[in-house]
Amino acid sequence: MTDPTLDRTALTTALFEEWDALAALVTDIDENRWRTSTALPGWSVFDTLAHVAGVESWLLGERPPAHDPATEKVDVSTLPHVRNQTGVLNEIWVDRLRPLPGTQLLELFHDVVGRRRKALSAMGEQEWQAETPSPIGQVSYGRFMRVRLFDCWMHELDIADALGVRVDEGGRRGELAFAEFLGSVPRVVVKKGGAPDGSRITFAVTGALARPLHIQVAGRASFVDGFDEPATVEIQLPSELFVRLGGGRTTADEHLDQIAITGDEQLGLQLVRNLAFTL
Repeated sequence: MTDPTLDRTALTTALFEEWDALAALVTDIDENRWRTSTALPGWSVFDTLAHVAGVESWLLGERPPAHDPATEKVDVSTLPHVRNQTGVLNEIWVDRLRPLPGTQLLELFHDVVGRRRKALSAMGEQEWQAETPSPIGQVSYGRFMRVRLFDCWMHELDIADALGVRVDEGGRRGELAFAEFLGSVPRVVVKKGGAPDGSRITFAVTGALARPLHIQVAGRASFVDGFDEPATVEIQLPSELFVRLGGGRTTADEHLDQIAITGDEQLGLQLVRNLAFTL
């Protein structure tokens, strides 16, 4: 059965809307606001948008600009939050774009995503289904673009949080990005959360992306429609907090007043304290 969250038209439309949302957040902000720190280690609002522009430039086959000789050269591989070669490439793009003023970065962003819109709009179904390298391994190009949507959506939240702006986290863009997010959750509750075999875990998600999520651990963890027996633990929390915990943007202990645990409280706390799988 075809996964509806990988539909080419729906995904590209959502990605185009996401780029518009990112641009809208930073249009008309002053240079001080551009340099506001985000929850991402070492990154400001400027750096976060520079990262998105850098990835989309790379997807167009472009290389990072040359190092500005007026700035100190940094070995980005030594930064504490850089863990792999993808992280190194991300930091190179950010470092090389950082000397620009914010208004010029926004112009560059509009240019890059404009050319990406044309490239994606011209893509046929065969290219969309073709296997390609991605941050999550060899997947279809369509799945890679769902990863891109999730990444851009998370960075919209990063920028909005840094600027103290509220954005709509639901809607079709949010639903498609959340589908990518959810794909990692069963693995994380076992690998990082230590959920034992036989566990029945329900995340009762409220907020913009509300839904019940049932995870059965039976050799491996997977989503199920429901359980034949009561859940081992039920964790109620807003989707807004759920995605920020999964993204490593905050910690559960900072938001215990927003988390309700029923059943095995120790397991529940263990799970919410170990949800981070991307940063």
